[in-house]
Amino acid sequence: MKRIAVIGLGYVGLPLARLFATKYPVVGFDINQRRIDELRGGKDLTLEVEADALQGVLVQENPYCGDEKGLYVSSQLADIEDADFYVVTVPTPVDKHNRPDLTPLYRASETVGNVLKQGDIVVYESTVYPGVTEEECVPVLEKVSGLRFNKDFFAGYSPERINPGDKEHTVEKILKVTSGSTPETGRKVDEVYRSVITAGTHLAPAIKVAEAAKVIENSQRDINIAFVNELAKIFNILGINTQDVLEAAGTKWNFLPFRPGLVGGHCIGVDPYYLAQKAQEHGYHPEIILAGRRLNDSMGAYVAAQVVKAMIKKGINVNGAEVLMLGITFKENCPDVRNTKIVDVISALIDYGIHITTFDPRADPVEVLHEYGIESTTEQPSGKFDALVLGVAHREFLKIDLTKLKKEKAVVYDVKGILPECDDKL
Repeated sequence: MKRIAVIGLGYVGLPLARLFATKYPVVGFDINQRRIDELRGGKDLTLEVEADALQGVLVQENPYCGDEKGLYVSSQLADIEDADFYVVTVPTPVDKHNRPDLTPLYRASETVGNVLKQGDIVVYESTVYPGVTEEECVPVLEKVSGLRFNKDFFAGYSPERINPGDKEHTVEKILKVTSGSTPETGRKVDEVYRSVITAGTHLAPAIKVAEAAKVIENSQRDINIAFVNELAKIFNILGINTQDVLEAAGTKWNFLPFRPGLVGGHCIGVDPYYLAQKAQEHGYHPEIILAGRRLNDSMGAYVAAQVVKAMIKKGINVNGAEVLMLGITFKENCPDVRNTKIVDVISALIDYGIHITTFDPRADPVEVLHEYGIESTTEQPSGKFDALVLGVAHREFLKIDLTKLKKEKAVVYDVKGILPECDDKL
């Protein structure tokens, strides 16, 4: 029986570790002791794994000892020494210049390299550009372990397809792409995933193919959203309701149902830069991919400008106005604030001299303050505001009586297009 170690217990790693633990002995490793303590208590603050599902697989001792299924979580390197199938699920962000930051991958590879043994397989799930696994991560594994690639140990790549906050498309219900550094390794990697992924697997012919498949998934979505964002800008100038246009166009069977909005998060707002970086290294400047990124990155300032315009039309004094921002997570119905573009809207509104109150029942105020220097609250404010901006379509916001939060001439701006009554929307 495979002894699996999952490196990184965030939005991707924990659901995967929990799933593997239904059939295998699994140790989930994370350097964040606070996260380990939280999970040992049976709670997942990311809300990706329900408490009963987590508690149903948690064990109090390392399951490798008896080769029995179950999940043990730890921050101690010694606890993953006896694994033979390592899965790396750490973040792959970009820096302030939108250049890929592989530091988490390097550190995770060093961690695995310290315990790597003859015959072990290391599978990466982090989103990367084609070539990172074999050209960047494997050399670290070789250097730290002293072992030789494809002779002493082997590698694989199986891109994560987690959709934060989505309780319908959970990890086992999404078809998994797999790959290996040799044909035999590919079959072994595919067999392990196929044993728990009910939706099935697709074995790619090479690691680079699997890496490329992942990075273009989100690049494609980014470009399509950029297209409808540009349409929203055009139709706004023409005085046409964008949602009405998309609804009409959507009556054709092959029309893609994308909607305008702010494109943040750790995938769609990041992955295109990874592909662009690799292309530029080989002398090709990707025009469509980067154009889509530029347009989507500009939407925060655009939304702020539209809010201000609506306020001016109602005779509201912008300088010193009080605005309530509804939501700060990067998407609806989840607590994830990574790379949220709501902060761009807030920053632009502040530049107009506006005072912002940020209300999000799902976001951790401590995390928001740490990541962005923005104070937020999980409790509905008691005051009244000159403008309400619905930035995130949390279910909780649909239950709120907005009239209790509005001053007499207040503007309601709906970024997500879900409110029955508003003054303007994207």
